Amino acid sequence: MKQRIVIIGSGNVATALAVAAASKCDIVQVYSRTLTHAQQLAQRVHCPLATNRLDRLEKDADIYIIAVSDDAIAQIVSQVPDNGALWIHTSGSKPIGLFSGKRKCFGVMWPMQSFSKQLSVDFVEVPLFIEASSPEAHKALHRFASTLSHTVMEADSHRRARLHLASVFACNFSNHMYTLAQEVLDEDGLPFDVLKPLIRTTVEKLQNLSPTESQTGPAARADHQVMERQASMLTGDKQAIYRLISQSIMDRHHTDK
Repeated sequence: MKQRIVIIGSGNVATALAVAAASKCDIVQVYSRTLTHAQQLAQRVHCPLATNRLDRLEKDADIYIIAVSDDAIAQIVSQVPDNGALWIHTSGSKPIGLFSGKRKCFGVMWPMQSFSKQLSVDFVEVPLFIEASSPEAHKALHRFASTLSHTVMEADSHRRARLHLASVFACNFSNHMYTLAQEVLDEDGLPFDVLKPLIRTTVEKLQNLSPTESQTGPAARADHQVMERQASMLTGDKQAIYRLISQSIMDRHHTDK
């Protein structure tokens, strides 16, 4: 018998989880503060019920997945009474303790991936980091997580916060660098597409080399003339970021100089 799931949220993470779980479980309801968003996701995963009312959540589901913004998790937990089901949130930075005293069976399942509604993700390749309130909750959470992904790992709130911090550097900050690179190119009408082969190669190198080993560029060579010339081509925050990152790279590759 398939597990009955309620999805609380309709953003990027909620959408990815709902789509991944739809073929394994019965999505019985989708909640969102905006009814049209709940209806759109419900229709996408062939779910019969959508609501924007927390007091109208189905009461007999097996698992309730809270996939909303970090600041909204505690409010939802406080507003909805416990019904004995497994309740989980999906935040990388918020602790499991948000459920303490308000739920008997609870946990966290954080997917370490960047999601966008417009792009599909092979969820079986997404690492899931889990934590649970008890052996019974852990068993249920691990069984559910294992239906979604090939990689399910234990991570308490402290370790999950460190993983989340690392992912901000690796993903969010890297993507912001792409934004700055695009702005530099836009100034001369150059297309961002010319950088894509370089970006692909940089990522592919990490399959065989550590990030430190794969580092190249003027800062890794301590080429001060090139760095000064490039910095002079920039203004404002771009110049400050360029100098800060270049110095950080030199500090790691030229500690004896």
